[in-house]
Amino acid sequence: MSEQLKLIVEQLNKDPFRKNFNLITFDSLEPMQLLQILNDVLAEVDPKHAIDIREEMPEQTAKRMCALLGMLKYKPPGNQSDLSGFRQGLVVGSKPAVHPILHWLLQRVPELKKRAYLARFLVKLDVPAEFLADDVIGDTYHQYEELVEGFKTNHKECEQLRTSGFSTAEIRRDIGAMEEEKGPLIKRVERLKKRVESVSNHQQMLEQARQLRVEKKREEHLAHQKQEQKNQLFQAQQRLQRLQQQLKDMRHAAADASPDSLMKRLEEEIKINSYMVSEKLPKELEVLKRTVQYLQKVASEPAMGHGDLLELRDKIKGVDMQINHLIEKKMMRSDPIDDKLTLYRQQASIIIRKKEAKAEELQEAREELAAAERELTHRTSQALASNGEEVVRGDELKRLVVKLRSKGTVYKKKRQEIAELKAEYGVLQRTEEILKQRHEAVQEKLQTMEAEKGISGYSNTQEELERVSAIKSELDEKKGRTLDDMSEMVKQLNSMIVEKKSALAPIIKELRSLRQQCQVLNQEHEEKKSQYESCGAGLESNRSKLEQEVKALREETAQEENRYHYINSKSEITEMQIQRAAEEMKAYVSSDVQERKRAIREVYMKNIAEQELLGKKLREKQKMVRESHSANMEQMKMWQDLEQLMECKRQCFIKVQNEASVGQVIQEGGEDRLVL
Repeated sequence: MSEQLKLIVEQLNKDPFRKNFNLITFDSLEPMQLLQILNDVLAEVDPKHAIDIREEMPEQTAKRMCALLGMLKYKPPGNQSDLSGFRQGLVVGSKPAVHPILHWLLQRVPELKKRAYLARFLVKLDVPAEFLADDVIGDTYHQYEELVEGFKTNHKECEQLRTSGFSTAEIRRDIGAMEEEKGPLIKRVERLKKRVESVSNHQQMLEQARQLRVEKKREEHLAHQKQEQKNQLFQAQQRLQRLQQQLKDMRHAAADASPDSLMKRLEEEIKINSYMVSEKLPKELEVLKRTVQYLQKVASEPAMGHGDLLELRDKIKGVDMQINHLIEKKMMRSDPIDDKLTLYRQQASIIIRKKEAKAEELQEAREELAAAERELTHRTSQALASNGEEVVRGDELKRLVVKLRSKGTVYKKKRQEIAELKAEYGVLQRTEEILKQRHEAVQEKLQTMEAEKGISGYSNTQEELERVSAIKSELDEKKGRTLDDMSEMVKQLNSMIVEKKSALAPIIKELRSLRQQCQVLNQEHEEKKSQYESCGAGLESNRSKLEQEVKALREETAQEENRYHYINSKSEITEMQIQRAAEEMKAYVSSDVQERKRAIREVYMKNIAEQELLGKKLREKQKMVRESHSANMEQMKMWQDLEQLMECKRQCFIKVQNEASVGQVIQEGGEDRLVL
């Protein structure tokens, strides 16, 4: 575990994370911080996951991370079937769940980046078969599959070009070097043409050379075909050996197989298949049917608003309360017989879960085996269709790798020799140019001297005469002289190189010794550094342990002090109670009447007697109230009726008075009119 944490901290401190952690700070991270670091690492693998986990629900975070880890083919350590516990650990950010994921991710970040990039284009969409029956959807899906296959081929070609070893800079340098070599070669070809034209029957010689070149190419082609046939023969022999070994293994397996073992295997397979057919698959089918019915029901219902959701939450809370109440009732009414059977029920449920988990593992293993067999047959058929040969495996692949490595080393040596020859050729070409410049300078100086002496053109005339008289010998000896000069120059250059090497030899020896010392010092530095880091980590861990122990001891001291004060206060209270009890006993036993009356027992007895007397009076009063309750209620009803009657009379009297006042006013108004 410590090595795992060291690797995680070391990788997180590097680019592109730069977290600046040590073992103590990383181990003391909160669950949310640990989940955020895991999310940052996943975001480095796939940029779509670069979000803040505080902005989404924990279940959504765990679901998103599980989906990406499943796509990256991460397998949790330990019990593979306990996926619910793994998801729960991701939700709460527990260290046993997050640390192995970080250790696995940080070891292979470039590979996982490539896998996440390819998954965006290679993970096919899951389209139901009933939808593919439509012509438009079927054609579109077929076109989609063709595009995916095209992407696969293009990506393979791109990877082959990347790993082929060629680079644009090297190609440009080679092109530049070839263009520089092109000019001298053209001049050389022209000179050779002029030489050849002066030779008799040069056309026949050129034809013979062309035929020789064609025959050499044919010989190379035949040698290549011979080598290919040898390779095919070797591959056929290897295939024959493998088939013979397979036949031998099958015969050996058939010889070891007895009827009893075969029957046992068949019985086990029948039991497994019967369990799958009779128990596991019907349960899964029933669960899927219920899920489909539930989804259909949800899809058929109208859209729900915020109020509907609140109402459903209230209902869920009410149902949960009822369930808890029923569970409590069941626990209160638990039967001892049921308690005895609980252990067996738990064991049976554990066995059933283990059985289902093993069945799921078996099903997954069968599916993986079938997929691997299909992929093997597909790749074998592709290889046979493309090359017409068997796929190279095992020892053949190792031999081919060793052979390719040896050829690679030979190729590098040859390439280095070619580079040295090119450099030497460049030096010689530069020497030739310098000599030509010197010759031209000497000729110009000679012409000026002839002009000063008054015999200009003498050297040219003499050269023409010598050229006319000795043209044949000059043509015969020109090549020899040139080769002698060049060989002499090469000897001089070699002697200069030997002198430089001899001068550089002691310096190289010193440099070698210094390099060895540097390597030794680097090794010592690495060892001291590792010792320092391990010692520092040990001291940090010891310091953290001591801090934890001091903290625990301080907490324990505080608890003991609290306990001490609590016990002291309890003892004081107890002493006071004992003292009061002694005083009470003393007062109760005393012969003095006044002191006996001050005893608590007497006071309480007096209070009890007074309260009993008061209760007796209240009960009598209650009895009287009960007896007169009906008569009092009737009397109260009569008073209420009387009150209503008096109110009615008052209203009638007010009404009569109002009517009389209105009539009087009308009468007074009529009299006034008569007077007018």
